Amino acid sequence: MHRWDMRALRRRALGLFACLSVSAALAQTAAPDAKALERGARLIGFCANCHGANGNSTAPEIPNLAGQNPAYLEEQMRRFVDGRRKDPFMSGLIKAMSPAERADAVAYLAAQTMQPSAPPAPAAQIAEGRSYYAKVCFRCHGEQARGDATVPRLAGQQPGYVVKSLKRYRDGTGERLEPVMAANTKMMSDAQIQAVAAYVASLR
Repeated sequence: MHRWDMRALRRRALGLFACLSVSAALAQTAAPDAKALERGARLIGFCANCHGANGNSTAPEIPNLAGQNPAYLEEQMRRFVDGRRKDPFMSGLIKAMSPAERADAVAYLAAQTMQPSAPPAPAAQIAEGRSYYAKVCFRCHGEQARGDATVPRLAGQQPGYVVKSLKRYRDGTGERLEPVMAANTKMMSDAQIQAVAAYVASLR
């Protein structure tokens, strides 16, 4: 085969690969099925008692689930099911759901708009949190604190919940002892934790 034929074939192969990649990406970001959202809305009715209507918590130490990254939500549900995460109330509820029901609940929650209820923190505290976040936290959680498939969205999260979580990582309490989080929070002061929580809560 001539040299130019090989180059042509390579270009065609690369073009096909690019098309397939785009198609896969579009499939992953496609809007959830309307029926799945309808089923999910019914399923999360009991969740509203703690996490608020449409996944927007009104309690300082209970996390917002609205707008959270779906793959992250799915993984956390799996952890409650297999025991890697433990909570007397949450574990029982999630274990009672089938995999299909969990998928519908995740689809619904992820499709909701986060509507933070926490009052704004002082500007100086937010600025301090922004400075710390830009040096450390952005590497995993992203510049806008929206995370990714394996890292949770923090933007708009309840500050009380962020404070509680960061202190647990720092102090080595609780069941979620992630090595990266433990290392990055080890030297944080209470004031720095409060500032970072205030900053991410201010993001939309």
